[in-house]
Amino acid sequence: MKFFLDTADIAEIEEAASWGALAGVTTNPSLYARVGGTLAAFPEHISRICALVNGPVSAEAVGVTREEIIREGRELSALASNVVVKIPTTVEGLAATHALATEGIRVNMTLCFSVPQAILAARSGARYVSPFVGRFDDISEDGIEQLSLIIEALANYDFSDVGVAKENVEVIAASIRSAQHVTQAALLGADIATVPFNVLKKCVEHPLTTNGLAAFEKDWEKVKNL
Repeated sequence: MKFFLDTADIAEIEEAASWGALAGVTTNPSLYARVGGTLAAFPEHISRICALVNGPVSAEAVGVTREEIIREGRELSALASNVVVKIPTTVEGLAATHALATEGIRVNMTLCFSVPQAILAARSGARYVSPFVGRFDDISEDGIEQLSLIIEALANYDFSDVGVAKENVEVIAASIRSAQHVTQAALLGADIATVPFNVLKKCVEHPLTTNGLAAFEKDWEKVKNL
């Protein structure tokens, strides 16, 4: 499973990239607003992220109609070769995804919550499909179970005949809230987990690692004093 960072924070991306395990980044309007981004600075901000990451960077189109989404998708794709256009799973989004995919522009269909949505996204030519886990949990439903259904359903078919890239669709486990979510997504065979920086850090941490390191340091002090 590959790790994407779900953020628009440049400092977080730089730090995660230094670990050597970062395969991509996903952003959205809320994440960009959180770092104080402005509309005028948005293209440059995405370009900066793309320069830091050796992998796909999802930048979201905010248009409502297919024409608006297609126009924005083309503009976003022109910013860098590793931009992936993020489009919500709606009727207008499907139409825009199909149009952009025929132009060779990669799309990540986001806000996906059901098997039919995921299959339609894949058939429209989406390169990535992003089922949301945590938002199901927010309404007392099992987000991991819904993710498992989407992974199982998409695995039944080969979607590499759609779009121009001739690559099969990959599942991005999104709205990940914990290291346990990451574990469960990996066991289900999700291709990618996109996680906030605080969750990525928790994936590294373990109390036994911390305790073991403290014991090693204590014993080494004894060695130095001999």
